[in-house]
Amino acid sequence: MGLTSQEAEIITATVPILEEHGRHIIDVFYVNMLREVPELNSVFNQTNQANGRQSQALSTALYAYAANINNLDVLKPALERICQKHASLYVRPEHYDVVGKYLLAAMQQVLGAALTPEILEAWRAAYGQIADLMMNREAKLYQGSDGWTDWRDMKIAKKVRESEEVTSFYLEPCDGKPLPSFLPGQYISVRTEVPELKYQQARQYSLSKAPTPDHYRISVKREGGFDPKRPDAPAYPGYISNILHCHKEVGDTVQVSHPAGEFFLDITDENDQAPVVLLSAGVGLTPLLSILESLVEKGDKRRISWVHAARNSKVHAFKEHIRKHVTQNDNVREGVFISRPDEQDKKGKDYIEGRLDLKKLNSREDLMLHDDDTKYYICGPEGFMADLEKALRERGVDPKRINMEVFGAGTAA
Repeated sequence: MGLTSQEAEIITATVPILEEHGRHIIDVFYVNMLREVPELNSVFNQTNQANGRQSQALSTALYAYAANINNLDVLKPALERICQKHASLYVRPEHYDVVGKYLLAAMQQVLGAALTPEILEAWRAAYGQIADLMMNREAKLYQGSDGWTDWRDMKIAKKVRESEEVTSFYLEPCDGKPLPSFLPGQYISVRTEVPELKYQQARQYSLSKAPTPDHYRISVKREGGFDPKRPDAPAYPGYISNILHCHKEVGDTVQVSHPAGEFFLDITDENDQAPVVLLSAGVGLTPLLSILESLVEKGDKRRISWVHAARNSKVHAFKEHIRKHVTQNDNVREGVFISRPDEQDKKGKDYIEGRLDLKKLNSREDLMLHDDDTKYYICGPEGFMADLEKALRERGVDPKRINMEVFGAGTAA
């Protein structure tokens, strides 16, 4: 469903209104919808609801949509990321009807008489347009999901502690049927009951190893929610990570979605032999580990650089595992940054001191791989990714060769 030129003009004219009132509209939208349709609390991330990230992301998306109403191609990457996440949460067309109803009602509540009938109808048409685009994309994702179109019960077959903060969970399907493959770098959603909230919650976790038909592996950091930089701020607990770490044991079950995500390396493309640089911080190494393992298992001989940042060895997950890959494969190189070394860390031998900084790698030509076709895959905290993206662009790297994993509410556009 397309917009008329008049409707598009009206939407463009409302951009200043959204800039001023967009966040308030979205806050009202969520409060009203989740109060009157409480079952949707299981769909939305309640931690991001509490800390405001969900509202910020949606208000940003709404603004970006209005500002680019005549050039929606600009929003394709953001829309693809959102649709992938929706598919991993099994968002259905009926959910779009509910969202549309409460979004327009929130506009009326906040803007009052300023929302004229003409503006309201233009936004009704605009919402219909974006909803159709997303529903059509999500329908294609469901069609390509090997018949796996709803939550699937999987048991925890093994728990392995990888560091002081990260534990791996090996998940096997309860129905015994083979698991579909996935593109290394993709994630699954994991859903379980949260007693404190009295309903279910789902979180996305990267698959942290190469595909196998009998199990998936996720490697989860236990999130406490406390921010030492803001000790007076409220602590928003990592509900699912704490349940997995502290309450779920071998033999217990969780619900899992089909693999999804637009962040991946397609190792099936035999013509692609571009060098790969994998840049991570903290638990951001998990999707990159899947990429590395998939390339190594395939016997791919392209040059691969693994560059990781951790606080110290105690929280450096998979340290020996990565080192084994480096030792056994001449085409794999490793660089590690440690920001707060302890007595176990040996400067110069085990790590480069400080935060991950591309300038400190200037002497390591074997790591940065300054080829014109090198691809960069980045995963870590948002600030970390933004800094690396900026540094790579300043070096003249084509943005098309920079790939970043954005989880959670993230930046919508």
